[in-house]
Amino acid sequence: MNRPALFYENTVEGRFVRRLNRFTAEVEIDGIVQRVHVKNTGRLGELLLPNARVTLQQADAPARKTAFDLISVYKPGLEWVNIDSLAPNALMKLLYAEAEFDLVRPEYTYGNSRFDFYMERGGEKYLTEVKGCTLADQEPGFGLFPDAPTERGVKHLKELAEAAGQGYHCALMFVIQMNGIWHVDPNDATQPAFREALVRAADAGVQVICQSCRVEADRIWICGMADDTARFRES
Repeated sequence: MNRPALFYENTVEGRFVRRLNRFTAEVEIDGIVQRVHVKNTGRLGELLLPNARVTLQQADAPARKTAFDLISVYKPGLEWVNIDSLAPNALMKLLYAEAEFDLVRPEYTYGNSRFDFYMERGGEKYLTEVKGCTLADQEPGFGLFPDAPTERGVKHLKELAEAAGQGYHCALMFVIQMNGIWHVDPNDATQPAFREALVRAADAGVQVICQSCRVEADRIWICGMADDTARFRES
């Protein structure tokens, strides 16, 4: 199976100036400070620092208020970090397209939640929720999730656990948008309830899978997988 990869065309490099709100920031490009779209609503406080090197993709819609999308940030020790919140789902869609499922359906409603993927194979049903990870832990090789409280994430875990009890093959898929990170731990400092929900989900049969990635300024691809389910069952 080929390793799924995303390539960004029409990119330029800049220097980060400041974040204005969840969706916009100022970046210096060729000596001119411009407003750009931030493709991630997370806090990203450890990444979006003044004068940080960033990569931007020129937008293909001339009528937009911002001409560029901010897609990656350079952080010493990690190199490039992809902050495109659409990238994890796009990578998983490519992966599942080659995984010999009989059916792959994105944005599937189950119970009171909408999950990223529903699949069928040989009469078996699968549900997957995808989470992007952009926050590195101080422990080498580990990332943290979430970087901001996510009641939606806790709700997804509870409903995945319920679906597992109904016979679905359920998975929480962390797509790690950084280099050299193979595992993801719950960020207790941000939301202790997420760890509790994750442990309960693993106990109920939900797989906890980490997809490691290689990130460069204008591309990201999946380079390996670790099943962390047993680690959380022992928590």
